[in-house]
Amino acid sequence: MNFDAALFDLDGTLVDTEPRSQEAWRRLYETHRVPHDAELLRSFAGRPGKVVLTEQLASFPPGATVEDLFAEAMSYATRPAEPVRGAAELVRTLRAGMPVGVVTSGTREYAKAELVAIGVLELLSVLVTAEDVDRGKPDPEGYLRACRELAVDPARTVVFEDSTAGVAAAKAAGAYCVGVRTQAHVSLTGADVVVPDLAAWLEGAER
Repeated sequence: MNFDAALFDLDGTLVDTEPRSQEAWRRLYETHRVPHDAELLRSFAGRPGKVVLTEQLASFPPGATVEDLFAEAMSYATRPAEPVRGAAELVRTLRAGMPVGVVTSGTREYAKAELVAIGVLELLSVLVTAEDVDRGKPDPEGYLRACRELAVDPARTVVFEDSTAGVAAAKAAGAYCVGVRTQAHVSLTGADVVVPDLAAWLEGAER
């Protein structure tokens, strides 16, 4: 398929951070003795952490703030994250023929550190983070902004996403969406195609 640009989610799509994120959320809830289950924590995937905490704040003890809880959760996310199989290779391959960007629910500082770690930051033409939008995924604002900055039609853009919220955001923007199944339990309904990892997409494109 011919596209004019490629956009990637970060956590779970380029970098296998979801096990680390789930552990951080679990520790936060357990530390504050807030009732929770695995389904609740999994529902946070792909969404901005501060938005999630704003919705959940009433469950935490009086006096807790979104900023403090977010900083605490981030402090628990210390497990090293590995790149998703084929991540760097696919970014480099696509970059040879079109602009490539990242649209993430994470902060800019966090995103840059992860992208440096897998060696692709310098390849990006655009980076849209939680600090650049008013509405996070599943809202399409982030993807629409990236397309505007690249001066490309969303309908001519391929998006790689691993979460339900991310797929919804990509499709609402009008993009072609590749669902990346790095989380077995996550529904990728709505994605135009689903692959087990980015290496699988690269291998298929090379055939």
